Amino acid sequence: MKAKDLRERSVEDLRELEKGAAKDVFQNRFKNFTNRLDDTSQIAKARHELARVKTILNEKSRLAATETATSGEVK
Repeated sequence: MKAKDLRERSVEDLRELEKGAAKDVFQNRFKNFTNRLDDTSQIAKARHELARVKTILNEKSRLAATETATSGEVK
């Protein structure tokens, strides 16, 4: 999934995607260790997807923190 598509999702959706991506990374590494993974590039793809989701979550949390900080300032 592209970052553009991820930015349109809600934080709750992103948290669910993060859990799923982390599970995929674990399963792919486990399958590779037990020699049941045919395409080892799936490990890197899953890690990149997890990193994308975490990056978008971080961006959203920073944006929310900035908005709350600026709304509380007295002019």
